[in-house]
Amino acid sequence: MGNKKLNVRESALEILEAVEKNQAYSNLLLNHVIERNHIKGPDIGLLTEITYGTLQRKFTLDYYLKPFINKKIEKWVQILLRLSLYQMVYLDKIPDRAIIFEAVEIAKKRGHRGIAGMVNGVLRAIQRNGVPSLDEINDPIERIAIETSHPEWMVRRWSEQFGIKKTKEMCEANLNAPTQTARVNTMVTTREMVIDMLENEGYEVTPSPIIHEGIRSLKGNLAHSKAFAEGLITVQDESSMLVANAMNIKNDQFILDCCAAPGGKTTHIAEKLNGTGKVVALDLHQHKIKLIDENAKRLGLNNIETKVLDSRKVTEHFPKNSFDRVLVDAPCSGLGVLRKKPDIKYSKSLEDITSLQSIQQAILQQAAQLVKPGGLLIYSTCTVDKIENEGTVNQFLLTSPEFETSPLQLTETINPFVEENKVQIFPQDFGGDGFFIACFKKRDTDKN
Repeated sequence: MGNKKLNVRESALEILEAVEKNQAYSNLLLNHVIERNHIKGPDIGLLTEITYGTLQRKFTLDYYLKPFINKKIEKWVQILLRLSLYQMVYLDKIPDRAIIFEAVEIAKKRGHRGIAGMVNGVLRAIQRNGVPSLDEINDPIERIAIETSHPEWMVRRWSEQFGIKKTKEMCEANLNAPTQTARVNTMVTTREMVIDMLENEGYEVTPSPIIHEGIRSLKGNLAHSKAFAEGLITVQDESSMLVANAMNIKNDQFILDCCAAPGGKTTHIAEKLNGTGKVVALDLHQHKIKLIDENAKRLGLNNIETKVLDSRKVTEHFPKNSFDRVLVDAPCSGLGVLRKKPDIKYSKSLEDITSLQSIQQAILQQAAQLVKPGGLLIYSTCTVDKIENEGTVNQFLLTSPEFETSPLQLTETINPFVEENKVQIFPQDFGGDGFFIACFKKRDTDKN
């Protein structure tokens, strides 16, 4: 579309096109397009809603559109129809006539009168007749897949792993916009003081019922707050905050964070150390290491050391038995964060999960050698897949007799979710990301 300034719906079309064509990340594109097109105020909210909503419900929208389209159409036209229909079905503050008018104008600008006429005809036919009923889908797997816009293979896999009821609840939860949460830097302030400060700034915030150092934002982006700029908070999901809590951290410990960027868990560990000891944070890429350094500087943390390093080669760089705690927050399919990154559900495949498990095993096997006898190895992912989680844990225990599972010490709200020293959080449990944590202790051979 060139460098010409675009309005909200043209911007949404551009983002959705780039996601489909280039598998680009919607969140990064959204920020770029907002800046480039100087989109301000309520229009930012509308653009975000239309973009994410259309992405989230792509399969449902295509099901609704199918009876009204009787010929092959260009991809951008299909996306334009999707985002227009999303507004007609799911947004009640915009009149249909305004949505249809805008769609036709964009079609004229991007295409020709024939395309504009077709867009007008399809949307007006839906306005007259309504969308087809989902009740016509008899197969329960297919029904959930289309109703909640998840790939059928994913719904089938989860149904086999967790049962159809839990799968449906998870798929429905993935359609909900997440509540922004943040972690208070308890080294320098208290949760109560931060809440007062944010409320004085005009934010609506409440204490997290899940994490003692967590807060939830009901109104306002905390990343733009004075509290954030001054290093009093870190924007982080509540499920992710559980990881440092699971590590049973003590002052003066030497801790390794194997796959650390952008540094949410690294900085949490450093805060739990109360400025003592050291956290060594690794990542494959220099630009990601820079993010960790920036976060540490903003939070005033001096006990973090960063290195560009492949975690599958850590034994070449560190002595064995040298860390009190080692965290492997492993590369994973990300199927627990579909509320925030809906593009993931359309780009992932079964093959991805299989290939990721071998990487997870490779990192665990290397990282395990660096844990001191009596020390802890923590494995976490932001996925809900049993093969990546329990499958990886079971395989690790089979090949690592020097380790045993160790009790997870979490908050009183989360303890009921813990089973056999592992915890699987689902998006529907408390509105956090889908997350998995397991803890292993290296046997102290001197005591045996």
